[in-house]
Amino acid sequence: MSKDICFYFQVHQPTRLRLYRFFDIGKDSHYYDDYTNRTILRRVAQKCYLPMNELLLNEIRRHPRKFKVAFSISGSALEQFDRYAPEVLDSFRALADTGCVEFLCETYNHSLSSLVSPTEFKHQVAKHAEAIRNYFGVSPKTFRNTELIYSNSIGEQVYKMGFHTMLTEGARHIMGWKSPNYVYCDETQPKLKLLLRNYGLSDDIAFRFSNKDWAEWPLTAEKYVEWLKNAEGEIVNLFMDYETFGEHQDSDSGIFEFMSSLPDAVIRSGEFDFVTPSQAARRHEAVDELSAPEAISWADEERDTSAWLGNELQKEAFSKLYGLVEKLSIIDDAVLWNDFGHLQESDHFYYMCTKFFSDGDVHKYFNPYETPYEAFINYMNVLSDFMIRINEHAE
Repeated sequence: MSKDICFYFQVHQPTRLRLYRFFDIGKDSHYYDDYTNRTILRRVAQKCYLPMNELLLNEIRRHPRKFKVAFSISGSALEQFDRYAPEVLDSFRALADTGCVEFLCETYNHSLSSLVSPTEFKHQVAKHAEAIRNYFGVSPKTFRNTELIYSNSIGEQVYKMGFHTMLTEGARHIMGWKSPNYVYCDETQPKLKLLLRNYGLSDDIAFRFSNKDWAEWPLTAEKYVEWLKNAEGEIVNLFMDYETFGEHQDSDSGIFEFMSSLPDAVIRSGEFDFVTPSQAARRHEAVDELSAPEAISWADEERDTSAWLGNELQKEAFSKLYGLVEKLSIIDDAVLWNDFGHLQESDHFYYMCTKFFSDGDVHKYFNPYETPYEAFINYMNVLSDFMIRINEHAE
């Protein structure tokens, strides 16, 4: 019996804040660094999105109905594609037209709302599902929460929203002796099937590929296929940031050549089928329940939420932001809701992270601020202005 391989890519670009000083509060309510957002989006489009989409399209055409992948594209990224690089949207539509690509649902603003506000969580999921229908003409059937965050209570909410399949991390501290290479189900909602990321094999591509000090460098498609063969179980879930290709792993590393040769090497072996998440859920029964009373994620060695809510700066900013939900609901102003969505993006809290130990280099790479405190001050200045606007509308 063949083993399944599920490739899933996360596509996200944050709406970065401009340098917002204390003296701007109450005077200037444009919060975003449009120039930086455009510059970075255009750069990543040229280095990653366009060449990688073309590569995948070519591989799908070379292996009709055999090579399949899945994407989750945040609403923040979709908005920036629309604004700065519409050709990227066209290239994703070309992939959608093949019928070999599944588009997943997530929170529209790549937010942490699932941890604190069921109402806002549900709103963002519905908004994202509508965006996927509008852009790609498909209704998402599989859910992927921001940063693969999952707990039993979140799983129950996701099932009630109509999803029967969800992606998350094969975190060692909840897996114990279990392998991520099977389909599981939610402990409190057994009809929700869970696909778990094989973080070892995923990170071999996402993080270790270009590391010349790595004992396995250079990684070839043939070597990787042997590792896949040795992975016990029924399905290997390879989940990673799409920006891995060409951005985090530069084209000079050979990452595009590797990904171009991998589908052929996998199919030629005769031991695997590529599947989308929905297909995987249909093909496999859950072998066991998964218990996650506390939220897990795919971030850092801890695989928890400490990358975003691990210190007092992050917690204060987070609580102040979500403390505004009730007032916003009463006012119900579209412009305020839009800003509220962008202020929820998980990246803002990630920039405030003080974990500069085992995961320090990763946090520095993605952080435009010199220090977490600088990120906090800038965010709180913006939030102060936003609160003034809310109070003025409430009067």
